[in-house]
Amino acid sequence: MPRLRTFIAIDLGKAIRDRLVALQNNFAKDIGGVKWVGPKNLHVTLLFLGEVDNRDLPALCRAVDDVTRTLPSFSLSIEGAGCFPNPRRPHVLWVGVGAGAPEVVALHDALEPPLLELGCYRREERKYAPHVTLGRLRSEQAPSGFAQALTKHQTWKAGDVAVPDIHVMSSELTPQGPNYAVLSRAKLRGGA
Repeated sequence: MPRLRTFIAIDLGKAIRDRLVALQNNFAKDIGGVKWVGPKNLHVTLLFLGEVDNRDLPALCRAVDDVTRTLPSFSLSIEGAGCFPNPRRPHVLWVGVGAGAPEVVALHDALEPPLLELGCYRREERKYAPHVTLGRLRSEQAPSGFAQALTKHQTWKAGDVAVPDIHVMSSELTPQGPNYAVLSRAKLRGGA
């Protein structure tokens, strides 16, 4: 049975993505050794599902739609740079979600049970932290100037974006990087 690498995400819209690309460019002036996420691939991941059987995709999309109908649309702000797991050994450079973070976490938490029940999701051990991945560092050690660059952008703000729906996405890995495609859009209550 064919399988599709799948995740659930919040789209940020072109204006926010453009600001994130500008931030990536600012970081790139200060630090090297980062594989930057492509502009079209900047989003907030709600759940990463991994490989899902094609035959399970309709049930998955229905389950996501059933959850979103019960939750109201909201706005969120994208702001503040950070890294995982820590500044001494950063692997992922990210920006966070400020306003709207509780709604994003509630959405994540509401999606988990039906997807666990479907068998197409395994709960992650670490606590969910809403963020946008800007890039992945290639070295085990922080590059020169990393701490200063991070401090410089800790209070950075991209602005606010409305969240009327969420997307079930596929991810095809290629040598040039992942190609994402929207499999379905699930509207939140009151979403446009």
